[in-house]
Amino acid sequence: MIPIRRFPIFASLLLLTSVPALQAQQQQNAPRIGYLYPAGGRQGETFQITVGGQFLDEEAKVFVSGGGIRAKVVSLVKPLNPRQINELRQKIEELQKQPRNPALVKEMVEIRQKLAAARNLMNPGIAEKATLEIVVDAGAALEPRELRLETANGLSNPLAFHVGQLSEFREKEPEKTDEPPFAAGLRRNFNPPPRKPEIEMNFALPAVLNGQILPGDVDRYRFQARKGRQLVVAVAARKLIPYLADAVPGWFQAAAALYDSSGNELAYDDDYRFHPDPVLSCKIPRDGAYVLEIRDALYRGREDFVYRIVVGELPFVSSIFPLGGPAGAQTAVDLTGWNLPLNKLTVDADLLAPKTASSNGAASRIFPISVNKKGTLLLDRLSFAVDTLPECREIEPNNAPAAAQSVALPIVVNGRIDAPGDLDIFRFEGRAGQKIVAQVDARKLGSPLDSTLKLADADGRQLAINDDCADKGDGLSTHHADSYLTAELPAAGAYYFSLGDAQHKGGAEYAYRLRLGAPRPDFALRVVPSAINVRAGGSVPITVYALRKDGFAGDILLSLKNAPKGFSLSRDPRIPAKEDQVKITLTAPQFSSPEPISFDVEGRAVIDGREIVRQAVPADDLMQAFFYHHLVPAERLLVTVIRRVPPQLQLRYAGQGLLKIPAGQTAALRFSGPRGPMLNQLQLTLKDPPEGIIVEKVSSGSEGLDLLLHADAEKVKSGQKGNLLVDVSIERSITSEKGKPQTGKRRVPLGTLPAIPFEITDPVR
Repeated sequence: MIPIRRFPIFASLLLLTSVPALQAQQQQNAPRIGYLYPAGGRQGETFQITVGGQFLDEEAKVFVSGGGIRAKVVSLVKPLNPRQINELRQKIEELQKQPRNPALVKEMVEIRQKLAAARNLMNPGIAEKATLEIVVDAGAALEPRELRLETANGLSNPLAFHVGQLSEFREKEPEKTDEPPFAAGLRRNFNPPPRKPEIEMNFALPAVLNGQILPGDVDRYRFQARKGRQLVVAVAARKLIPYLADAVPGWFQAAAALYDSSGNELAYDDDYRFHPDPVLSCKIPRDGAYVLEIRDALYRGREDFVYRIVVGELPFVSSIFPLGGPAGAQTAVDLTGWNLPLNKLTVDADLLAPKTASSNGAASRIFPISVNKKGTLLLDRLSFAVDTLPECREIEPNNAPAAAQSVALPIVVNGRIDAPGDLDIFRFEGRAGQKIVAQVDARKLGSPLDSTLKLADADGRQLAINDDCADKGDGLSTHHADSYLTAELPAAGAYYFSLGDAQHKGGAEYAYRLRLGAPRPDFALRVVPSAINVRAGGSVPITVYALRKDGFAGDILLSLKNAPKGFSLSRDPRIPAKEDQVKITLTAPQFSSPEPISFDVEGRAVIDGREIVRQAVPADDLMQAFFYHHLVPAERLLVTVIRRVPPQLQLRYAGQGLLKIPAGQTAALRFSGPRGPMLNQLQLTLKDPPEGIIVEKVSSGSEGLDLLLHADAEKVKSGQKGNLLVDVSIERSITSEKGKPQTGKRRVPLGTLPAIPFEITDPVR
């Protein structure tokens, strides 16, 4: 995790630097949404929200997952383009030559304001603003939603949209001054107007507060509360927009504080445990007025610093125990938190399993659960793990080898680090050459435990140790604190696993699940992006990631599931053995689709003589703080087939099967196409090629185009496999608006050809 306080204040200046936030896989000019404000609304109400983004369209369709919601675009505001800016500059030059009068000054002020607004577009990715009308049915489900826009150029990325039951309240900004600085400057007698005091907004409990933090903003809300009530304040900021590409630490780092009427601070938080979004809980000391304050921890701000705060005497679960249970059984779970309607819950694993089709019989799964009683919804969703192994509870005292708890492998132990400095030790009998896996699930299940795991023999010799193990499947985590280790036992005898907290913390909420036993080779898949935009009859690149488990290193064959006729993946679509990702292409049918189409990508592999099938989870590759990348899951994989304009170029790979490239030598890719002058104008380039493979030469002949590839012997290795993606483009001269040629050319992309499988071979002698 990136601690917010370790960044100097100049980090806020980095927010002013714009970097492209579009993913490589995104269709050119497809819509992108950067924020929704507000990011939700109340059941049974009609309201408007603002969508900030890029490549938006007034005719765009709005899609909200889950049903019970209807939405449409009612207006769109786009920033000035370069031509409009030049026209305004020319206009103001003309006005400056004329005698001054009030009407002329007013016109100049308006033009300067427009130009200033154009110069101050710090992030073009959120410069366009669409206003949507949202209608939420009274019976709309209280569950997380995703909102997307679709234009003629395709479907946008998803953003979180929430449906609630409480009254919704929007912040009120201070009134703007009627005297712009430009007007005063023009009259040469400008005196800055006094800064208006920040206002406090009044609301009644319970409620949902919606707002945006602009640079330097501090929003304050005043409310009345009764003595003895347990007030809960749950902020959603990073939950709404997980990652910002051009901000440090990579999200809106909200800080919340609660004050009494005398200005005394009663509670403060800038994160909740390891979650960046703060949660406050405070028992109200006396009847009266209180003020809730929210700001960015570094006083940064921008329109996509959107928050949504649920505040009131509301239920909130802070921890559960155990964190999971065995498949096919019911598990009694203890709940801890504030204002809870119940403190125990029975979870039936058989009722959970059918809700997640992507599990496909995996030995270990994690499910979302919620707690309801008499229509009261808890503020946070919980995670519950289900496993096919036998399970037991940790038994204290077991913090020394002499008092170690004996377990028989394989086993899942449900335990706690009960107090600061506590250590849980487990003893088992092993065999010489036995392969052992130990895995801790804590953070991924909501526990604050930062685990450390050690394996030692009967003489106390340490054989293996692990603190943190990165889990690429956990796309919302920036501090992977769960432990994982593997070992091969050197001899028969007693062995000891020790589990503790790396920060020497502990308590009832520091729960864990510890899996001990033989390796269970398996895999999970992620397909990126979650919105695929492809022209009719064309191909588009996608990336499939393999999350390999417990040493599985075999091939994974990919295919489409429930796809309409005409869709296909590239030739021999597979993730090669030992590789963790592959770039393939999806080819669309010859017709466009009126609405996004949903289907799945799945992978097959043979493990221990059995065919294992796993469904790929759709995800988006999001950048954090200029550098880090995360695979953030989405609800569904959606494909939009766009009408084919201009006609698709008929260019095809003329080879058969696998392309073999000798290490240190060359191999030719030949493409056939219709003869004519256009063929010689085409440009072929490799898209994100594997390291060491470059284009040495492009040549044309009577039969088509040849792409001569070279494999650098120092950067490739024999047996390496993958896919090659070839982009096709053509250069066009840049012309002025009056049709006169200008110096320079621009590259017009025509598309991506279906992926071509390759293999690096030994040099040809």
